[in-house]
Amino acid sequence: MFALRRWWEKHALKAGLAGLAVGAAWLMHQANGAIVYETYQFLTRPLQPGLPTDEQIENAYVLELQERVVELENQNQRLRELVNYAEQQTRPSTMAAVIGRSADHWWQQVLLNRGSRDQIGEGDIVTGPGGLVGRVLAVTSNSARVLLISDPTSQIGAKVSRSRSMGVVRGQSSSQVTMEFFDKVPDVKPGDVIVTSSYSQLFPPDIPIGRVASIDLGKSPAPAAVIQLSAPLNILEWATVHPFTPKLDVNAPPANILKDDAEDSQ
Repeated sequence: MFALRRWWEKHALKAGLAGLAVGAAWLMHQANGAIVYETYQFLTRPLQPGLPTDEQIENAYVLELQERVVELENQNQRLRELVNYAEQQTRPSTMAAVIGRSADHWWQQVLLNRGSRDQIGEGDIVTGPGGLVGRVLAVTSNSARVLLISDPTSQIGAKVSRSRSMGVVRGQSSSQVTMEFFDKVPDVKPGDVIVTSSYSQLFPPDIPIGRVASIDLGKSPAPAAVIQLSAPLNILEWATVHPFTPKLDVNAPPANILKDDAEDSQ
């Protein structure tokens, strides 16, 4: 008995390790290596975040649903704003959605989903939240093509709302346009509101266009200002079309339009 105890005290560690090894081997045999595989997956999971686990897939679905809800809420908000804006107008109007827009001519034209069937005609005025968007160039029974005020060929008789100084607004293929004044020393300052002029041949008066961002009184041949458009044309999705009969042919060359507007303003 004494000899057995001395042997155990001397070889207990080795015996324990040997028993542990035999037990682990027996467990691996019984589990066909599943324990090793699960242990490997557990240890390497933090190093492999891209694995298509059930939890990751579920999170992706939840994220997609959340984004869809946010987009629907934004669309509903824009629709409510547009409905409120249309209800405030004194002229009859037709709401329309933007259904076509070329990436190469993003700031030039848009296509609306309303046409002659909805009593929309050439020369009608298009507005949106913020103010003026453009005018209808051509219509079919179910669509209308709109020339945006940001188009370089677009020229609009305009005035400073505060001082009534007048000029012509030209598109610059961006969210800003330029306004050339008729006066050599116009009464204008940054922040002034710019609206359509009563002398304009293609637009009714007093429609908001934007605000003065900067002024160059030394520009030749006439003083000019940079106008930040108030209507967000870059993200335009809905618009309001107002009946209007232009005083000029809507297909007249821009040079003639500018000349007539300038002559009428003098």
